[in-house]
Amino acid sequence: MEGSSLNRPRGGRNVEDPPLDRAIAELAAGQHGVVALGQLVALGLNASTVRNRVAVGRLHRIHRGVYAVGHALLTRDGRIMAAILACGAGAAISHRTAAVKWSLGITMRRWIDVTAGAYTRRHRAGIRLHSAQGLAPRDVIVVDNISTTALARTLLDVAEDATRRELERACDRAATQRLLDMAAVDDVLARAGGRRGAPILAAVLAEHRVGSTLTRNELEERFLQIARDTGLPPDAVNRWIPFPDGGGAEADFVYKRQRLIAEVDGRDPHTTRQAFEADRRRDQQLALLGWRVIRFTWRQVMHEPGYVAATLHALLAVRP
Repeated sequence: MEGSSLNRPRGGRNVEDPPLDRAIAELAAGQHGVVALGQLVALGLNASTVRNRVAVGRLHRIHRGVYAVGHALLTRDGRIMAAILACGAGAAISHRTAAVKWSLGITMRRWIDVTAGAYTRRHRAGIRLHSAQGLAPRDVIVVDNISTTALARTLLDVAEDATRRELERACDRAATQRLLDMAAVDDVLARAGGRRGAPILAAVLAEHRVGSTLTRNELEERFLQIARDTGLPPDAVNRWIPFPDGGGAEADFVYKRQRLIAEVDGRDPHTTRQAFEADRRRDQQLALLGWRVIRFTWRQVMHEPGYVAATLHALLAVRP
């Protein structure tokens, strides 16, 4: 029959054969729903049978030579995997895309960052390609079956594509997740070869104790910005201060020499009476240890930065 010949590749294998369908499904399942043309050929299909499957909706073209299996509704990891397959062997996600994969608090752009060899550097929609120059085998690992630049290399890439504050927070996130290997970072910096992100990353790691500038919300970010703009950056952020009885308190912003703790309160910081009482008891225990505690409200921090700066300056000018 005429129709049957369309479903049979030159090698004679029937593409409707259930074992072949299962093999394609298993391959796609391990790759977040996508497959590459070369992989389909290795399983027994040829170009014409692939076109037939596209025509009937069994495969959906994502990039040239890359297809989603069954449907085109891909997860973020599916789109990322499709981008890697589109860029060929040795490709890996990098920069902001890798930072998202490492959960470093970096916002992903509308495109997918991929580091790949020079031979793949033709334009592909939705993909931003970066040169693989200087990328060593140890700079790439597999996360969720996705080739990803290692954390140290990711931080170097982020240093060229993010603000200094974003980089600080990324380093802090890595530290709090116990992912940061300073030896690996030193190795990457030693091989950076003049990349403009290298001195930025080195400066951040040298000037800020990793983990000391991590903040939890927009309000703390805003206070930290005011303090830095005033020339009065805190010695530590979210520092745990132990109490003699074995308890303790996490202080928002700590100035050790002046024995001053600055706290920022949200719009509705005391949802219960118990919370109100606990905060006051906490401040009293800190005072017994010789700390002065000053609280700034959400409105002051967000709408009266001049007042906050002046008050902070005056308080730090007074010796304890």
